[in-house]
Amino acid sequence: MTDPKTISVAQRRALVAERRARVEELTRDNWTIRDIAKELGVSKDVVYRDRLATRATRMAMYRDKAGQAAAAMAALRAAVTAAEAARPAYQILVDDETAAQWLAQLRDDAAALLAVADTFRDYYPYLTGPTATPPGPTATEAVVRPGP
Repeated sequence: MTDPKTISVAQRRALVAERRARVEELTRDNWTIRDIAKELGVSKDVVYRDRLATRATRMAMYRDKAGQAAAAMAALRAAVTAAEAARPAYQILVDDETAAQWLAQLRDDAAALLAVADTFRDYYPYLTGPTATPPGPTATEAVVRPGP
């Protein structure tokens, strides 16, 4: 074993990270704290703290991901609101090629969003019922209606 007094801070951090990864692996394999401590040659308290640290790191990662999801949903809402306000289908100075590109992009984006909405069924079945896809035409079958 390496003498803790002769290694650098970076080396110590690497050793701790390595040990914590091993603690997490053995924990997933249903090893007890006592058995892990014996296997790694550390105290039960060290194993317990490592378990807490890896759990805290994982929870922080989950919070970051939740924050990213919330930001993405807010950006999506803003984009939808802006697209509705812009009324792209009613722009008379837009050529047919651009209009066709916009329509294709809207249909592709709508299909992708429906797929994302359908994933809620896996985690929140009580919110989505049998399907998250609304009745009626799918995004690729949507009918474009002339404006007023």
